[in-house]
Amino acid sequence: MSTASQPASGSGRIFVFVGGLCGAAGVALSAAAAHLGGAFVGTVASFLLMHAPVFLAIGLVGANRILRAASLILLVGLVLFCSDLLARDLLNSRLFPLSAPIGGTLLIAGWLAIAASTLVRARS
Repeated sequence: MSTASQPASGSGRIFVFVGGLCGAAGVALSAAAAHLGGAFVGTVASFLLMHAPVFLAIGLVGANRILRAASLILLVGLVLFCSDLLARDLLNSRLFPLSAPIGGTLLIAGWLAIAASTLVRARS
């Protein structure tokens, strides 16, 4: 069976699931931003929609340990960043002090780690 037709397994399934959730939440929040407004809801929707394909690709293609770790860093950063922005709009409060900057920093670190994962040679 070719790799393309094999279902994702283990951590791959989790990343596909996360990608699907990010995509669904991004679409729902895009609609909410269009109909209800909110200073940050549209930004959160954009971040979720732009990261959803990353998680899908990593889940479907497979990944080395560094790429999986990078994806987890990216996911934690995305959750912190988006949660803080949504809390500001919906609760008029922050998630916790510096949660958005920490999340943004983790997003940057996650993307750099994804780039670094290409520098690791596959074990033969």
